[in-house]
Amino acid sequence: MLTESDRAFFRPKWRRVAATLFCAAWSVLEWVSNEPIWATIAVGITFYCLWHFFYKFEDEDKQTPTE
Repeated sequence: MLTESDRAFFRPKWRRVAATLFCAAWSVLEWVSNEPIWATIAVGITFYCLWHFFYKFEDEDKQTPTE
């Protein structure tokens, strides 16, 4: 769950993309290093980033006003 300060930090899309790509690269590195437990954890974090940063992330500019 993202807090309001987390949403403010990750509002620029490039930060969300960079964090997700970092986690994906970390998981590849762990698989190549033959560390399946850490690779699984990194894949889980990557999916968490994808879910929260791209699927559920609500940008203030895209929100519709409720009346």
